[in-house]
Amino acid sequence: MKHPGVREMLTATVCVALLGCLQAQELHGHVSIILLGATGDLARKYLWQGLFQLYLDEAGKGHSFRFHGTALTSTEQGQEIIAKVLESLSCPSDTAPARCAELRTWFQQLSEYRRLKTPEDYLALSRDIEARVQHEGRREAGRIFYFSVPPFAYADIARNINSSCRPGQGAWLRVVFEKPFGRDHQSAQQLATELGSFFREEEMYRVDHYLGKQVVAQILPFRDQNRKALDGLWNRHHVERVEVVMKETVDAEGRTSFYEEYGVIRDVLQNHLTEILTLVAMELPRNVSSPEAVLQHKLQAFQALRGLQKSSAVLGQYQAYSQQVRRELQKPDSVHSLTPTFAGILVHIDNLRWEGVPFILVSGKALDERVSYVRLLLKNQAYCAQSEKHWAAERSQCLPRQIVFYIGHGELGSPAVLVSRNLFRPSLPSASWREVEDRPGLRLFGRPLSDFYAYSPVREQDAYSILMSRIFHHRKDSFVTTENLLASWVFWTPLLESLAHEVPRLYPGGAENGPVLDFEFGDNRLSFSQPPPEQVVPGPGSAPTPSDFQVLTAQYRHSPLISAWPEELIARLAGDIEATAVRAVQRFGKFHLALSGGSSPVALFQQLATGHYGFPWAHTHLWLVDERCVPLWDPESNFQGLQAHLLQHVRVPHYNVHPMPVQRHQRLCAEEDRGAQAYAEEISALVTNSSFDLVLLGMGTDGHTASLFPQSPAGLDGEQLVVLTESPSRPFQRMSLSLPLINRARKVAVLVMGRMKREIAMLVSRVGHEPKKWPISGVLPDSGQLVWYMDYEAFLG
Repeated sequence: MKHPGVREMLTATVCVALLGCLQAQELHGHVSIILLGATGDLARKYLWQGLFQLYLDEAGKGHSFRFHGTALTSTEQGQEIIAKVLESLSCPSDTAPARCAELRTWFQQLSEYRRLKTPEDYLALSRDIEARVQHEGRREAGRIFYFSVPPFAYADIARNINSSCRPGQGAWLRVVFEKPFGRDHQSAQQLATELGSFFREEEMYRVDHYLGKQVVAQILPFRDQNRKALDGLWNRHHVERVEVVMKETVDAEGRTSFYEEYGVIRDVLQNHLTEILTLVAMELPRNVSSPEAVLQHKLQAFQALRGLQKSSAVLGQYQAYSQQVRRELQKPDSVHSLTPTFAGILVHIDNLRWEGVPFILVSGKALDERVSYVRLLLKNQAYCAQSEKHWAAERSQCLPRQIVFYIGHGELGSPAVLVSRNLFRPSLPSASWREVEDRPGLRLFGRPLSDFYAYSPVREQDAYSILMSRIFHHRKDSFVTTENLLASWVFWTPLLESLAHEVPRLYPGGAENGPVLDFEFGDNRLSFSQPPPEQVVPGPGSAPTPSDFQVLTAQYRHSPLISAWPEELIARLAGDIEATAVRAVQRFGKFHLALSGGSSPVALFQQLATGHYGFPWAHTHLWLVDERCVPLWDPESNFQGLQAHLLQHVRVPHYNVHPMPVQRHQRLCAEEDRGAQAYAEEISALVTNSSFDLVLLGMGTDGHTASLFPQSPAGLDGEQLVVLTESPSRPFQRMSLSLPLINRARKVAVLVMGRMKREIAMLVSRVGHEPKKWPISGVLPDSGQLVWYMDYEAFLG
């Protein structure tokens, strides 16, 4: 050809046309949506409407649809229920009534009801779908199964879908689950494992309907579109606190059987409020449109959550609740439920962005208003020389600075994004969000509406309509993955276990609550602002509570014993360590502290980090009593626990921190690398007479201490200061200070906590000096002091 470029252009055009044809062919597929539990309450209220909206959004764009309502209800009764539901479906407000009736008729013609119970029923459904696809001359694009059924039914239905109702090759499968997804980490793991045996992770969509709320769905796009304004504000230097709130006026009447099993924390905080918290707290990915990036950053936010203590929570219960439980569950008059219907939780995030910023999560029933919101209250460091009447209206830097994601209801009555006018004018998509007109007299969070730039959706959509669309379009970031679900339960389960027998504060309900549920926070704990009312809920067996005992002092193995409830015990030990540190620095100019690892000292580390500002950290040297033979960054590492719970929160000079050298020459605890000898030499060089000012130890259920185990061949006697040992549990290899070195200390504190330690505590109280059998019995400082710190559960059982 005279013009070779023309030939190339023609070839490219043909290729593009062929690709377009292929893509069009790909789009023109049939989608079957199977709603399981189609006659139930959730389906009738929300899911059929969501499916109708999906049909309105997607009809005419290439796919054909069929909607299969299924349940255990008989065919005749089910058809009658579904017919009524379909008649009540509504269209967007801008749709003409005649057009809406026409669309509804088309949707009704595409919808059917069938009973779905046996494997044969599922096989018949699959064959009917295949026959319809063949009759229409289309290919099958995929199937969506929406589980609007109780979780106990999941396994049987999943088994039947997997064996008898999966689509053929080339078509996708999406299965959608409603909460609850377990009631603790173990049950959630069990359910996830069971479902994972039938479906792949990319096929599963766990619904948290709050992620479909328009304002919640706007949090990440808002942060992305306003990056320039927010980059300098969205951090601990400028945010005073974050509130995530969902208040309800209704009570639990008619649902007490569910509520008795789950309570307010499992029902609302573990899922809805935690998901919202992660959207606010997570690092913003470069591309917020990437589901994979969003989910990965959410997981990182979960992993940065600081563990919760009992003191992180306040609990309440409306006064009529126990009576409702007795009536609905036919319980005797003596039954008083301990299930909380109100909870306030203090959450901290251990990373550079949010260190020290309190996140307050609140939810409850029978409260004074129905409202949900996320509120970021920013620090105000301005001073205005003139009186308030002369401040620049709405824009004065002395006015409160707030960013509010108003999820719904309340005084405003509709979803909105609010930004104080003294911050910046936010950017939101003009096609879908519009500025709210001022409403004189309306005040939100202590300020008139005119103080805010306020935007609300042009067209309000319910959460399920949005989520149906995201399921169809494979937007996994609007759903809860298995990994994120289990991370959430890892965070919440220890708190739930610690609160299982806690007596909630009673409140009358509604406007009569007054200030009875008001609480204050500080020093990593929450407490009600007012003393408890006279009326209380009796606990099981009238078990003693912390207020029944003061801190007890006694003798244990001929040494001082301090015993108390866990919180008081930790506070006492932390205070004693600080006092010892101050005295040592006054006398010697420095304080050498050797700390054990494991779970028991975590609460102590957190107490020292957040409640002891007079601690002489600048003059403190931190040493490890023992270490697992894993890299220092490994979660199993004692040093990693020390770093996470203490070091990153206090100002210890880095050259005063002395981790054990378990990894040398890219090997772990190799004898020939002389790591133990190197640590001993470092101690000898820096610690006078190798005598630590204070050594903190624990006691294992087998009587071990540090990493000195019964029958250890080294470390129980002899001249070695630091030894390599073997543990009976993984990781097996350890490095530990020896008993002779521990006994050189000026003071040794042994912390023993938990009911599991009761048996060994009793046994050790009776044995003599037998370190080969019970290494802890060999702890007796040569010229120093030994003090035992034991909580009531370990001491009294």
